[in-house]
Amino acid sequence: MLRRMAKSRLANARWWQVRRAHNRKPATYVCPLCGRYLPALSEHMLLVPEGDSSRRRHAHTECVMAARRAGKLPARDEWLRTQPRSPGLLRRALSSAGLTGRRD
Repeated sequence: MLRRMAKSRLANARWWQVRRAHNRKPATYVCPLCGRYLPALSEHMLLVPEGDSSRRRHAHTECVMAARRAGKLPARDEWLRTQPRSPGLLRRALSSAGLTGRRD
């Protein structure tokens, strides 16, 4: 039950920025991936959805690495590779001139 609740705390995002946390504030967080407590002074990482630091979350390093291996936290460059590309300048120029090389 706790694990299901924790997963709902992780924001929906197309890509994630993941970096090592450098926190000296004595606080305790809840890992959004596993739902367990995470002391701020322990080794952990920050998850930043789509570069929006106002929505950042603290997570266990092990949880982040497991989620990355499973493909659940794609980086921006990984996400961009999955997006359709618009035709290049040459293709657009040839298309507008009717010289795309297609034979009907």
